[in-house]
Amino acid sequence: MSILEVNHVSIRYITGDFKDIGLKEYVLRRMTGNYQVHEFWADQDISFLLEKGDMLGIIGTNGAGKSTLLKAVSGIMEPTKGWVKREGSIAALLELASGFDGDLTVRENTYLRGAMLGYTRKFMDNMYGEIIDFAELDDFQDRPFKQLSSGMKSRLAFSIASLVRPDILILDEVLSVGDGAFRKKSETKMKEIIGSGATTILVSHSLGQVRNMCNKVLWLHRGQQMAFGSQVQEICDQYEAFLKKG
Repeated sequence: MSILEVNHVSIRYITGDFKDIGLKEYVLRRMTGNYQVHEFWADQDISFLLEKGDMLGIIGTNGAGKSTLLKAVSGIMEPTKGWVKREGSIAALLELASGFDGDLTVRENTYLRGAMLGYTRKFMDNMYGEIIDFAELDDFQDRPFKQLSSGMKSRLAFSIASLVRPDILILDEVLSVGDGAFRKKSETKMKEIIGSGATTILVSHSLGQVRNMCNKVLWLHRGQQMAFGSQVQEICDQYEAFLKKG
């Protein structure tokens, strides 16, 4: 039985000059037919199916439509065409360092983010030490969050988020945080989550991560679905050859 089904999903952005001209001028131009609207299809006719325990790697260059597709899969955005069917709970780590308060301490932000993810105070009390230890921030607990480097911020966010045990987990470039040692530790943690039965979607520019961790792969290019399937090595090879040609 499938836990996630994406069926012929297309997503369109509409842009115009309303912000530049204001409401009054907008109404006048609409009445006279002098208002310009532009359409941009970020994704077109994307379809794939995942079952419990699958790990899908999504590959493609910048502008391929990867992040937009994840927003539709996670429920943040409704597709313009097609539909997405999900079974069970879903957690999406799309922008790791967002949602923190720069003036609060690392400790305070840890509890704040935990509350945003639905964790109880008791649960956070029990897990706080493990979170800080995993993020390697023992010496920064009482510092303002804004004083941390971008890598430290991402490490904290990943450490908190890795406590999640959803049915579907979406990761957008989150395994690239920190140095090489922390990336390896992050991959190990994600393998534990996957081993627990979670269905996972990973967007990564690291083909090594996709080859090593994923049993299915989706290749997008300029909003088009180039390939999808369980032939991970073959599709990654095709993508690498495509990049070399470009």
